[in-house]
Amino acid sequence: MQLITHLPGSRALVLDSPHSGTVYPPDFGYACGLPTLRRAEDTHVEKLYDFAPALGAHWVEAHFPRSYLDANRNTTEMDVTLLDAPWPGPVETDPKILSKVRLGKGLIWRETDDGDAIYNRKLGVAEVQARIERCWRPYHAAVAQAIDAAHRQHGYSLHLNCHSMPAVASSHATDFPGEKHADFVVGDRDGSTASPALSALVCQHLRALGYDVAYNHPYKGVELVRRYSRPAAQRHSIQLEINRKLYMNEATLEITPGFEPLKAHLRSLVELLLATDPRRL
Repeated sequence: MQLITHLPGSRALVLDSPHSGTVYPPDFGYACGLPTLRRAEDTHVEKLYDFAPALGAHWVEAHFPRSYLDANRNTTEMDVTLLDAPWPGPVETDPKILSKVRLGKGLIWRETDDGDAIYNRKLGVAEVQARIERCWRPYHAAVAQAIDAAHRQHGYSLHLNCHSMPAVASSHATDFPGEKHADFVVGDRDGSTASPALSALVCQHLRALGYDVAYNHPYKGVELVRRYSRPAAQRHSIQLEINRKLYMNEATLEITPGFEPLKAHLRSLVELLLATDPRRL
């Protein structure tokens, strides 16, 4: 069972898709229906960017679903209420970070975005540790390796963390339930993970294509952009959220006619980033 794809590239751009996985491991043991779980996926995101490796960009993709293990969370973001014994490792105490854990969206999800319980059992500590070893560590190693290679070869790296979001925030998804989302949300953790000029360039490009673009709201970027960015050392990471209404039917998960025009626009964005040296912005 392939859980991760890592395609090394030759350019300074790294793309990763941590939440588009559809391979549900047999040891998941979930209690809710699969259609309910599938709504947690960043469905089809990997298809929207499938042109990127041919352009020389590095590509990392998770095949495991985020509801099984969320690669965009730290291993400290542990929902200890899910476990049948004390967690032996460190547990996050920062209230801002714990807000997601309280919503049931820690490293291991407790609930779906609609508040449906995923399990009717407690998880074993060894079970969770095995998920970390099989999924989290290899995924993060691949992203780190790709960014290091890009930076080593070019003197800088651009990292685009690729996501999608529902048209309207669900009840247990964010701190803003019911909010209608923009077409795109560009997140750099309030300018801490990428040059503000680079983030502005991304926003401007998408707006020029006719899209409604929000900046750092309601998604600022999470662990993958936080962990692997250092703008002062020319390591830039941006989280990009795409509104699913642009390319798919959220009820059936089917691709809609908007998919191909959106993909062409994403290609233009990737080509722009491939041609951008952040040291000159």
